[in-house]
Amino acid sequence: MPKKDGKQDRRKFLKTSSLLGTSLLIGSRFAFAGEPKSDKKVRIGVVGGRFGASFYFHEHPNCEVEAVSDLRKDRREHLMKVYGCSKSYDSLDTLLKDPAVEAVFLATPAPDHVSHTIASLEAGKHVLCAVPAALDLEDCQKLMEAVKRSGLTYMMAETSTFHQVVLSAQKFYREGKFGDIFRVEAQYHHPGLEELYFEDGKPTWRHGLPPMLYPTHCTSYHISVTGERFTQVSCLGWGDQSEALKGNPYQNPFWNETALFKTNRGNASNISICWRGALMGTERGEWHGNKMSLYGKDPNGLPEVKINAAQELAKDDGGFVFKKAEMEEYKQTRWYETDMLPLTLRHSSGHDGSHTFITHEFVDAIINNRRPQVDIHEALAYTVPGIVAHQSALKGGESMKIPTFDG
Repeated sequence: MPKKDGKQDRRKFLKTSSLLGTSLLIGSRFAFAGEPKSDKKVRIGVVGGRFGASFYFHEHPNCEVEAVSDLRKDRREHLMKVYGCSKSYDSLDTLLKDPAVEAVFLATPAPDHVSHTIASLEAGKHVLCAVPAALDLEDCQKLMEAVKRSGLTYMMAETSTFHQVVLSAQKFYREGKFGDIFRVEAQYHHPGLEELYFEDGKPTWRHGLPPMLYPTHCTSYHISVTGERFTQVSCLGWGDQSEALKGNPYQNPFWNETALFKTNRGNASNISICWRGALMGTERGEWHGNKMSLYGKDPNGLPEVKINAAQELAKDDGGFVFKKAEMEEYKQTRWYETDMLPLTLRHSSGHDGSHTFITHEFVDAIINNRRPQVDIHEALAYTVPGIVAHQSALKGGESMKIPTFDG
């Protein structure tokens, strides 16, 4: 059962990971460093012809795309073309019966993630699943139990964990450059998302989806760097009684939700997820430490910036004395061009270079029989806080405890 207070402190683990090559700068999980050490191949089935077509399993030296699947013929054909695969199925159920398929990538609608993952695990397949892991706490528990029962590899395909600046933040944190990170801020602003609410005149799974039920692009900015767990939240929502929200299956009245989370170390995470308004689309974060802070690039202007603490005194325009921090532009490393990845994957990819990292992390975890970075515990740590945050918003911002699933 979930615990009510996350007491695990993974900071020591994050700071003391064994290191190799350029991966010395980031972490041992990417210690590929040149040619593959194994000639084993993971035979994967890709399910979902939209998001599923944007990955690079066919380029990984330890992977083959055995089969693809989508309910629509045109999308199946697209998947076959992308991955150079000659085998396709018109349903997940049929694909799971193929004994040649060892693993699946589930790029399917969010409400289906738990049922599809459990079916795949019970069929003996390793699972890489799109975000979020689940949409309610009961399904989170079911998912955790199914993964543990299976003994197979489960990974959630969270892109923000592998954004280039997030990889840098992980590096700085391990090196102690931040000092103590006391606050993280993350924003996922996607105005115009209602364009995806309907397709061919019928509502899609996105119709009225509460923003905080899609939280992982933000929660990962904090959790993937420090390993903290969110234990408490107060969240506020905003809606305009729009016709577009009426009749949605989630009974959600909000376009936008903003939450303040408390971590198990007493730190703060301020998260804003917005679907509508006078907003510039962005997906970014900031890490505030007592020694250094790092500001992720805003696609609409601000570049990556480091702020270094200083002892020099200065005066503000009100005449008050303060310690003037030093601003330094940070030239972001393109980690996807380094030996953190196999040679064939060292190129730019979707969501700020994250898709090649997700591809490699999943395949390499199976090959080496290890836990992937975004395993079931991390996936639920990213997902659960948003579920509770939305409940808080429905109660006018009531402060609520967040269960953890680290047991």
